[in-house]
Amino acid sequence: MKPFAASDILLPDVSVDLERWAVLACDQFTSEPAYWRRAAALCEGFPSTLHITLPEVYLEADNVKERIGWIHETMDRYLETVLTRRVRGFVYVERTTPSGTRRGLVGAVDLETYSFEPDAAPLCRPSEATVRERIPPRLAVREGASVESPHILLLCDDADAPLFAPLEKARDDLPLLYRTPLMLGGGVVEGRAVTDAALVSRLEEAVAALAGPDAFAAKYPGAKAGPFAMAVGDGNHSLATAKAHWENVKQTLTPAQRESHPARYCLAELCSVHDEALIVEPIHRVIFDADFDDVARAFAAFLTERGDKGGAQTITLTDGKGREVAVRAAGKTHALAVGTFEAFWAEFAKAHPAARVDYIHGKSSVEMLAREGGVGVLMPPFAKSDLFLGVAKGGVLPKKTFSMGHAEEKRYYLECRRIAL
Repeated sequence: MKPFAASDILLPDVSVDLERWAVLACDQFTSEPAYWRRAAALCEGFPSTLHITLPEVYLEADNVKERIGWIHETMDRYLETVLTRRVRGFVYVERTTPSGTRRGLVGAVDLETYSFEPDAAPLCRPSEATVRERIPPRLAVREGASVESPHILLLCDDADAPLFAPLEKARDDLPLLYRTPLMLGGGVVEGRAVTDAALVSRLEEAVAALAGPDAFAAKYPGAKAGPFAMAVGDGNHSLATAKAHWENVKQTLTPAQRESHPARYCLAELCSVHDEALIVEPIHRVIFDADFDDVARAFAAFLTERGDKGGAQTITLTDGKGREVAVRAAGKTHALAVGTFEAFWAEFAKAHPAARVDYIHGKSSVEMLAREGGVGVLMPPFAKSDLFLGVAKGGVLPKKTFSMGHAEEKRYYLECRRIAL
C-alpha cells in the first residue's frame, strides 16, 4: 500500500491570472476578516480558489449554508470551464518566501493509510491532537464537493535518504507548469510536472520506505507506536475531514469500487522536515472576553496548586501595549509549554464560560488583537527537530502546538483534483 502516490492533478487554463487564482489556506487570519476582504476584492470577477473554498473566518456566518451551495456550484462550473489542464503524476513545487525556497511534492494521500484515532498506528498520522468538533463544519463543505484543492502540508524525516535529491537533479528537465507571485505577501511559487514513470515510481517507493521497520527503529529507539512515513504539518483537520468523508462514502461502495474511488485520496504537499526554508514556529493564543489580570492570577494559581511554578517553560501574557507577564512552569503538568497552557485553559474556560480562545500565527497578530482587548498568550520557540521524535515516542502533540512559517508562508490553493464521480 502506497501512503503517498501520483494522481490526476488539475490546473487552471493558461489564460487564468494565477495571482488571483491562488489563495491562502482557509484556516489563516481567522480573527482578521480584513485580510479576507482584501482577498475578495482582488478576486472579484476572476476565476479563483477563493470561490471554491470557505475561509474559516466565515464558518459561523448567517449565510454559511448558502455559501457552501454556491461553492459547490462554482466547483462544477470550474471543472467545465477553468480546470482544463491535467497532470498524471506529481507536481514538484518550489515556494520562495522571506524564509527561503521550500521544496515540496504535490500528490495524493491514500486515506486508508491515515487515521486520527488515538490508538491507531497508520503510515500517515497527525502530529497534533484532532479536535473532533472541528470536523462537521468542514465536512459540510466536502460533502457534495466535486473538487478539492490542497492546503495540507505533510512532513517526512528523510535525513538518511533525501527524497528531493532526484527532483533537484532533474529539475531543469521537468516541464514548467506555472510560476506566479502570490497575493498579499505570499512570495512566489513555481510548479513543474513529474510524469516520468520511473521517477514517479522511485518517489512513491522512497516515501513508503521511510516506514521500514528496521530503519524506523534505528532512527527512533523507544518509539511507542508502529513506524510511519509521514506526519501532518499543516491542515490537520482538513485531512481528518477528508478521512471522515471517505469513511462515509465507502459505506456505499462495493469492495472493488473502494479501490479506485477518488474520495479515497486527498491531495497534499509533502515536504522534508529538514528543509532549511521550512520554519517551525509555535502557535500562539489570544483569549477574548476575559480580563488580563484575571487570566494572570488564575494561571499563577493553577501552577501553584500543581506544584508546577518556576522552571524552563515560559509563557508570556501580553496586552499588546508593552505590558507583559511571564508565567513560568517546571513541566510537571505537561512536557511542552503549550500542553501546560491547554490544561490551564480547560479549567479557566469552565469557570469563565463567556471567554473564548483563538489560535494565532505570528507575534504581531497576537499583539494587534491584544491591543483591541484580547489577552495575548505568546508561546516559547518549538524545535522542529523534536517534532518527529515527539510523535514517534509520545504520540500526537497537544492541539495547535506548532505552525510551519508565518501565516503568509502557508500553502496557497492552486492545484485541484476531482473527488466525486
